Amino acid sequence: MTTPSKDTKTKILPAEKAGLHARNPHRFPYDFKVLVKACPELSPFVSLNKYGNESVDFANPAAVIMLNRALLMHFYGVAEWDIPAGYLCPPIPGRADYIHHAADLLASSNGGKIPYGKSVRILDIGMGASMVYPIIGHKVYDWSFTGSEIDPAAIASIKRLLKANPRLAQDVELRLQKSATDIFKGIIKSGEYFDLTISNPPFHASLAEAQAGTERKWKNLGRNKGQKETRNFGGQYTELWCEGGEQVFIGKMIEQSKDIAESCYWFSTLVSKSESLRGIYRTLKKAGAVDVKTIDMAQGQKTSRIVAWSFLSKSRRTEWRLRNWD
Repeated sequence: MTTPSKDTKTKILPAEKAGLHARNPHRFPYDFKVLVKACPELSPFVSLNKYGNESVDFANPAAVIMLNRALLMHFYGVAEWDIPAGYLCPPIPGRADYIHHAADLLASSNGGKIPYGKSVRILDIGMGASMVYPIIGHKVYDWSFTGSEIDPAAIASIKRLLKANPRLAQDVELRLQKSATDIFKGIIKSGEYFDLTISNPPFHASLAEAQAGTERKWKNLGRNKGQKETRNFGGQYTELWCEGGEQVFIGKMIEQSKDIAESCYWFSTLVSKSESLRGIYRTLKKAGAVDVKTIDMAQGQKTSRIVAWSFLSKSRRTEWRLRNWD
């Protein structure tokens, strides 16, 4: 057996990404040859990292956006995808995890069987400029989506994406939220039903907290001192922070969900900070939720969770399942 010399560079292949859902295709290392084939514009951003593996510079916002475009094209059949400058560029693996765990949540109320098809209606609260959740959920499970959004620039971006992807336009509806204080009111129509609501709320409590989070990301990415600070994943005010942070936002969501208790089987939201959970559970108990589930998620060193709740009685659950999923 030949022993390699000390000068020989050993290519270290990254292991399967820990913590991601078993059905998440992004739990495996990125195959950049395949991704570049799907999106040739990615090619200039691909280079060998210090381990000898192909990668992109995750501190470069343009590289992150182009990687997202390639992933959405290759895995989800998107014809065209982009976001306005400065808007949140969501990490695709984490967004896909939410969708797959959401499918399991619906299955838990359907005898273990995931409900597929356009009759499954999902409400995306604050869809954002990227429209990633509908892209993934429609491709993988054929669900139909309604998205609410308050930001005119994000709405314009979603309209461009739908025009560029007519297959999605048939099953994705966008609704303008005119009130800054309402979440469901003005979005869910009288007599309308949704199987699930999803939300990725602004989790910082202030601009200073959001900036501190940006600094931590730069440090984790090996940012050099003096390098210009930009958010590699972007983000506007309404996407990143609100007064009181995620606990206040989610508390308001829970309180308002009581008013439409019969209009949705499951309400759900991402919760970024574990310290927010105690107040969220307290608000859910006060609101009278009859079922509450917490689903842990992880992506590398980042941990988060989904909290889901329902107000439906056993008889209403059975009725819902027979009417919508069987």
